[in-house]
Amino acid sequence: MIKAVRGTRDLLPPQTDVWNFVDSTAREVFRLYNFHEIRTPVFEETQLFARSVGEETDIVSKEMYTWEDRGRAASDKGQSLTLRPENTAGVVRAYIEHKLWDRPGVQKLYYIGPQFRRERPQKGRYRQFYQIGAEIIGPPTAGSESPARDAEILEMLATLLDRLGIANWTLELNSVGCPNDRPRYYEALKEALKPVVGQMCEDCQRRATTNPLRVFDCKVPEDQPIIEKLPRISDYLDEPCRKHFAELQEILKSLDVPFTINDRLVRGLDYYTRTAFEFTHGALGAQNAILGGGRYDGLSESLGGPKAPGIGFAIGEDRVVLTLEETQGSKSAPPDVYIAPLGSGMDREVAKLGRELRTAGIIVELGDETFRLKKSLETASKLGARFALIVGENEMNTNQFAVKNLATGEQISVARSELPARITGAK
Repeated sequence: MIKAVRGTRDLLPPQTDVWNFVDSTAREVFRLYNFHEIRTPVFEETQLFARSVGEETDIVSKEMYTWEDRGRAASDKGQSLTLRPENTAGVVRAYIEHKLWDRPGVQKLYYIGPQFRRERPQKGRYRQFYQIGAEIIGPPTAGSESPARDAEILEMLATLLDRLGIANWTLELNSVGCPNDRPRYYEALKEALKPVVGQMCEDCQRRATTNPLRVFDCKVPEDQPIIEKLPRISDYLDEPCRKHFAELQEILKSLDVPFTINDRLVRGLDYYTRTAFEFTHGALGAQNAILGGGRYDGLSESLGGPKAPGIGFAIGEDRVVLTLEETQGSKSAPPDVYIAPLGSGMDREVAKLGRELRTAGIIVELGDETFRLKKSLETASKLGARFALIVGENEMNTNQFAVKNLATGEQISVARSELPARITGAK
């Protein structure tokens, strides 16, 4: 028997009802904040991720699904392509390719879709996983560098989590500086790591040479006491970065968005500058991050585009759904009514009646004329329907239908014209 590939999974009802709830809630919140959807390809040129995410990151060096695309002829050299491991790079590529900076104001874009990384599968983490994300990007003259844009993103995320019913979240903030101040910090960090890096895990030993800031991504418990004693980037911020971070905090306080400062927080991608953040939730255990993001003021230029500061985030939708399932249970809506046809030729009449009720916004499940009434009522109960609507030749002749309340057992006769009001009014 062929099964789903390790690290992937099928999403089935009623779980997909939770997914649809998350998607629709996110789309509504994005609408309120004037974000618009962008859809980019699920694969891009490999160099897009190598240049944006960073060749020395675990994502590029270990986790990407990359292949050489075949040319038209056998002798043609193929193009290196990669399934997207994240979506910000693709959005910025589209921003540059389509010259979105010519449009008025900042571009406020969101996406919902699958990403791909060859990670070790574990609770809430898959090789094909789903993200909901958004970006604010544009020329500096449109206000894209302002800490007000950072605050808008964070306040929107607090609103989204609240509307999803995810309570007791924690927002952690940090500033990871910019190209002006980061070299000084890198030198201090490298010096501090030299005498202790040999005691750390293999990944940290590699990161200490290639990109020392990534050491703070380490989750190995034995390395944490060492990491705790390393220099803090907050002590090395230049004055513009320090002012930007302070203004962001003031705006969040005025919006009553609670946060904590975590000066060990970094993001796992090379393009981040200044603001970095994570929202976490206790229902997820040790790997408790629901979403994360930050500012990437130099990404457009590194990809050959104009100066276009930006800030964005990605929500791990798999983790959000897991949190909702563990804290709230199913979002599945049962049928309002099960229509039970009695006798030959009734399937046609039931189909027409079902169409009428669905037009009125009623969730309808249809039975089959080959079923006995007992089987129809049993099926209606198993599906969780509120009512059973019995349709036979007598009912069609009189336009009066037996409506049975499956919770109380009460049965009444209702005229066809009154069915929608009776069913919706009894919810």
